[in-house]
Amino acid sequence: MTEPIINDRIIENLVDAILTQALNSRASDIHLEPRKNDLLVRFRIDGLLRNVETIPKDYKGVIISRVKIMANLDIAEKRVPQDGRTTIKIGEKMGQDVDLRISTLPVMHGEKIVIRLLPQNQDALTLEQLGFNTWGIELYRNFLDKAQGLILITGPTGSGKTSTLYSSLLRVKDETLNIITVEDPIEYQLEDINQIQVHPKAGLTFASGLRSILRQDPDIIMVGEIRDAETANIVFQSALTGHLVFSTLHTNDTVSAVTRLIDMGVEPYLISSAVIGIIAQRLVRLVCNNCKEEYIPDKAILELLDLKQDREYKFVKSKGCANCFNTGYFGREGVFEILPVTEPIKELIHNRAKETEIRNKAKEEGLQTLKESAIEKLLQGLTTVDELVRVIML
Repeated sequence: MTEPIINDRIIENLVDAILTQALNSRASDIHLEPRKNDLLVRFRIDGLLRNVETIPKDYKGVIISRVKIMANLDIAEKRVPQDGRTTIKIGEKMGQDVDLRISTLPVMHGEKIVIRLLPQNQDALTLEQLGFNTWGIELYRNFLDKAQGLILITGPTGSGKTSTLYSSLLRVKDETLNIITVEDPIEYQLEDINQIQVHPKAGLTFASGLRSILRQDPDIIMVGEIRDAETANIVFQSALTGHLVFSTLHTNDTVSAVTRLIDMGVEPYLISSAVIGIIAQRLVRLVCNNCKEEYIPDKAILELLDLKQDREYKFVKSKGCANCFNTGYFGREGVFEILPVTEPIKELIHNRAKETEIRNKAKEEGLQTLKESAIEKLLQGLTTVDELVRVIML
């Protein structure tokens, strides 16, 4: 059996083809996973990974090396993880600038690489494009109209928190305001907003960056994530001293964000004084309009969703088609739980009330939970029962 002829041009073309295919497929990430006998290529599309192709093992090492060279990584170092980034032109006419964030990880059969695709011409979404319902967007706009305080966006990794942050900054942007962000990483470049990329190895962390921001006469501050007690304390000091501050936390819902902050050492009186409102969110896949069909759900499904059974419902599902890569879904949209920190909620937080007490009071005041928000999209024919179960974990 003859060895395949491998030269630099073949490898460059192969890597370019993978990148172009990923971009055309709306992929957010490319996974190159070395296995014993081949290299598996997977794309993350609408939040889920799907296998795309396998490449023979003879090409495995040279493809990994090619990607590392693109990111100025050390191709000789295969024992430790590395991170890099680059900007290239890809697409049908090789005219689209795309930022690539590249991460390597040593695994059993070589180095696994993940490439995050960040098209430069992809604008941040507006609030109206995120998926808020009419009631929710008005409530959130009220948060943004405040002159000072803290707005928290919560949810797990991949729930769209960063998109909501950027949309919020676009909504409040004004030539009379000094807006500064500290992020890891900077995913969208926003005009007329001063964005700082954290660099822990150089000593630039969220906390140190935030301290420097406060000496830059800011009006509005965005901190990518509250990761530790030090950052949390500076965020709250900023929110209480005349700044409007945006940040994120990894919690499951709005009320548990309060508990998380207290666990990080933030005093309840600071939380009740500084926080304007908390948003919890998830992303649900939207059913493909090209192959969707209606059906009448059975009673068991209605019971699962706590829906009244005195009327007939029509839900949607899809068979899968070429348009959606046979997944049945095309695109994603947010579902939101929005908690305004009203006077009764402030009092409960100040008195260290339990999560259940705060949640019950919030429901009395009209809180729409994540589950209720998702069911609303189901009833509108935008998504499916399976997607609700997967994302909201009913």
